[in-house]
Amino acid sequence: MSGEKIIFPKGRQIVLGVTGGIAAYKACDLLRRLQDAGFLIRVIPTQSSLNFVGRATWEALSGQPALSTVWENPAEVSHLAAADNADLIVIAPATADTIAKLTQGRADDLLTTTVLASSAPVLIVPAMHPNMWLNSATVQNIELLRSRGFIVMEPEVGRLSGKDFGVGRFPESSKIVAQVLEISKTELLLEGKKVLVTAGGTREEIDPVRFIGNKSSGRQGLAIAYQALRSGAEVTVIAGHTDPFELEGARVIKVNTALEMMSAVENEFINSDALVMAAAVADARPVSTSTTKIKKADLESIELTTNPDILSRVALSKRVNQVIVGFAAETLDDLIKAGGEKLIGKKADLLYVNDVSGGAIFGQDQTSGALIGLGIETVNFDGVSKHEVAKSIVAHMAKKLEKVNG
Repeated sequence: MSGEKIIFPKGRQIVLGVTGGIAAYKACDLLRRLQDAGFLIRVIPTQSSLNFVGRATWEALSGQPALSTVWENPAEVSHLAAADNADLIVIAPATADTIAKLTQGRADDLLTTTVLASSAPVLIVPAMHPNMWLNSATVQNIELLRSRGFIVMEPEVGRLSGKDFGVGRFPESSKIVAQVLEISKTELLLEGKKVLVTAGGTREEIDPVRFIGNKSSGRQGLAIAYQALRSGAEVTVIAGHTDPFELEGARVIKVNTALEMMSAVENEFINSDALVMAAAVADARPVSTSTTKIKKADLESIELTTNPDILSRVALSKRVNQVIVGFAAETLDDLIKAGGEKLIGKKADLLYVNDVSGGAIFGQDQTSGALIGLGIETVNFDGVSKHEVAKSIVAHMAKKLEKVNG
């Protein structure tokens, strides 16, 4: 995966699931109204819903592919991509069949698989015949989903398909949008906060063609910056060498060496509420840099000096109302013990310990490790998306900020 361009789309992301009921045509208007409210929409129609509204319509309205099965774009792993990017999943209309699948935890299409793979809130907008809505099976399914944290709107009373009339009518788009806006307010965990994130690796020049560096792609730091943006923060990224990326909405400061990164961090941290030090800073640099290419035989005589520990240095000037999140890469068996020692030694509030055994995680979309901190329960991650780790870090960072600013 390393080397490909990482694109973080602007705006708040909604997955709009459309299921196979006659009210599917009304979801077209809902999509437009959500766009007017500033959301980016990705439509996931079920196969049966395509009998009512075709794929071309959804793609034309949303400007994005409208896939319905996990097999249509296997290289992207569509359900994980949609799940990672979703701030909210809205299923509108939701049929009795889809509601039943969700209660059973089934994953037999792209929509239900995405729901299972996402930690985003889920809003269900039922629409069906009155007898189906009032059936004891549906009533129990709705109660079960609500008990699991799903948000379920009540259907309206009115004219349905054919001559039918009663409860089960799809609500007006304005009511659904109002519900979405209400849910979205609770997701702005970092609204009004300034978050500083470092990402990528530094490079220490030996001569015009060689440098000391590492394998960091910057993906984890950039994912954190993206999640902080989605949580309402004003984000500044100090980027070393990373995979190419687009991160609209963030201020980006490019640096090359550890000393350049240290200077940038010290300048920016003063006006920041939180620092996430996710960059992979080179441990050492040459005492002097040659302006001409060094002969191969002379490389053994290069004198090195240790780079400063940026996190420890910045922590000395930390105010009580600021939060620092550190990162550590370990190959030890006891990650928690090693991480705990660094957490205390570096005076960080939170620390994510990467398990880099066998060169794992570098340039990959998945990571394994543990998030630790004083006063929090350790969160373990095993082969999960870096966006999943980023969401957890942002949530815990927001809680810490609320506490120190309370």
